[in-house]
Amino acid sequence: MAKRKTTILIKKVQPQAVRHSGAWKVAYADFVTALMALFIVLWLMNTSDQVRKLVAGYFNDPMGRASVTGTDRSGSADNLPLTKSNVKQLKQRLEHAIEQMADLKALAKQIEITVTPEGLRIELMETKNGAFFETGSTALNASGRELLGLIAKELGDIPNNISIEGHTDAQPYSDPGGYGNWELSTDRANAARRLMQSTGLRTNQVSQVRGYADQKLRLPEHPLDPSNRRISLIVQYMERLPAPAAAPIAVTVSKPAGEMPGASQASAAKTAAPMVAAEPAKPASPAARIAEQLLARLHRH
Repeated sequence: MAKRKTTILIKKVQPQAVRHSGAWKVAYADFVTALMALFIVLWLMNTSDQVRKLVAGYFNDPMGRASVTGTDRSGSADNLPLTKSNVKQLKQRLEHAIEQMADLKALAKQIEITVTPEGLRIELMETKNGAFFETGSTALNASGRELLGLIAKELGDIPNNISIEGHTDAQPYSDPGGYGNWELSTDRANAARRLMQSTGLRTNQVSQVRGYADQKLRLPEHPLDPSNRRISLIVQYMERLPAPAAAPIAVTVSKPAGEMPGASQASAAKTAAPMVAAEPAKPASPAARIAEQLLARLHRH
């Protein structure tokens, strides 16, 4: 008998490419989110209560419709309102900026920055030969223009109002036309206002310009001392940001059926007067809830 031939088929299987899972991306995203939350907590722990309120206000209303908003400067809080809690920060910033000006180092003793119940007071005191104004004149000299321009740029970034005062010593101003210390103190304060508004202050930032002549001497025991002639800039405190006025919602009250024309005046008044309905509370966004949790942990620690 003939032998059968056995046929052997060999199939080569091509190895398939290993598909990698994308689960690591989710884990990495969670890690980065947790790291960002840690950095936010560490930053908030070293900031003032005012900054924390502004951060919470941003998370509660990212569109910026609320009255409390954050700064529009990346990584800076220079334009925050001046309050009693952060007044020392502005004082140090101004002192540092003045120290950097080489032309003003010789006049450092003529510049005095103090914290008062009214706000941050910046006083530019004159010398016998005139430090910031020409002697007996309302014209600012080069040092006065440079210093006031520097201060205007620093104060123009904050929303606080500023009042400007002019003072003189007790020496009578000799002018046959009747021009005296009252006019000189007021005109110098106005000269400072015009320069500061042209170099940094907003047009509506100056709330008051006052001239006191010699009625508020810096050194009452030395009424003729040149330092009594000075310009005072007061950055007024802003304890609270103004809340926007909520417009009332008018609700039309329909006249009940069958009501007779002879209804009482009280009923007619209720029908005519608009009623104010409270707006329903909006649910907090996820970002707002995260911010509240972070702030709650900060208060506990």
